[in-house]
Amino acid sequence: QVQLVESGGGLVQAGGSLRLSCVASGRTSTGYAMGWFRQAPGKEREFVAAIQWGGSTTYYAHSVRGRFTISRDNAKNTVYLQMNSLKPEDTAVYYCAAAALTYYTSNADDYNYWGQGTQVTVSS
Repeated sequence: QVQLVESGGGLVQAGGSLRLSCVASGRTSTGYAMGWFRQAPGKEREFVAAIQWGGSTTYYAHSVRGRFTISRDNAKNTVYLQMNSLKPEDTAVYYCAAAALTYYTSNADDYNYWGQGTQVTVSS
């Protein structure tokens, strides 16, 4: 079992920045690909970014490419999502997820563990 706890969400004005963190505990000795997803009110959950176990390869949704950066520190069992140039349409609950894979994936069904989510609200 792996437990994931997100933090760093909040209220920010458009154009601002936030950094989300996700700390993993439990069976973290096994390599996991990590991802961030988000869900806005009335919308389906959507993929945001993913990173492979080694951290050298990342993948982003088109809507956030160039603005968001995913990274990880395996020594701290932590994955980050740096969000810059935020837009009101980025408002959502952001979820961290872990997949028992070494390579990244954007498919939510591939992820085995999920955090509880952290709210990000971007005002215009």
